[in-house]
Amino acid sequence: MTIDATALRALTFDVFGTVVDWRGSIARQATLAAAPHGMQIDASAFADQWRAGYRPAMDRVRKGELPWMNIDTLHRRILDEMLPQFGLDALSERERDHLNRAWHRLDPWPDSVAGLTRLKSKFVIATLSNGNVALLTNMAKHAGLPWDCILSAELFHHYKPDPESYLGAAAMLGVKAGETMMVAAHEDDLIAARAAGLRTAFVRRPLEFGARPGYDLPRERGFDYVADDFVDLARQLGV
Repeated sequence: MTIDATALRALTFDVFGTVVDWRGSIARQATLAAAPHGMQIDASAFADQWRAGYRPAMDRVRKGELPWMNIDTLHRRILDEMLPQFGLDALSERERDHLNRAWHRLDPWPDSVAGLTRLKSKFVIATLSNGNVALLTNMAKHAGLPWDCILSAELFHHYKPDPESYLGAAAMLGVKAGETMMVAAHEDDLIAARAAGLRTAFVRRPLEFGARPGYDLPRERGFDYVADDFVDLARQLGV
């Protein structure tokens, strides 16, 4: 299913997994953190467990069980809980803080910078991530991501998939919901964006969680675009 791209004015992007390789990046950073302590850890398992704690922690904030906390704070809570399981409870406060900020230093997928640059030539491109503004800004500097604007759930105090995040992003960009397209590698994000009135583009990221056959095939058939990567999305949008 495709729409007339001339109706679009802005593209908003999920970031973790869609734009950057969080799993590979966190695994590398965890290996570096363990090395000075003479430890060898299952770095991929470390990355997976850290990420697995993200949604439950975020949902506790969404449900009011925890006061508003940004993603840096939630990541640190999860990190402190899991370090002993990997034998890394000896990390100093300085080391823990540096490791927690590994999420600020995530590397992009190979097509991300080139694809975003092409899309930027025609559309306003902005993040729409649950990551906090400082995290997303530092990540953009690290990875060379050419955003026009950094938007975050932090600005609305509503984590995705709350509709306030999607509608708030469109409002901040001065466009209508129907003139905005959410781009993500995650169906639940796109389904929520569509329910809020945004257009949707699913981008395949088959290696987000490591090799997982069929992971990048959307079950949902109602998205406006399905692309192999950002360069392919740009081509489909006539850029």
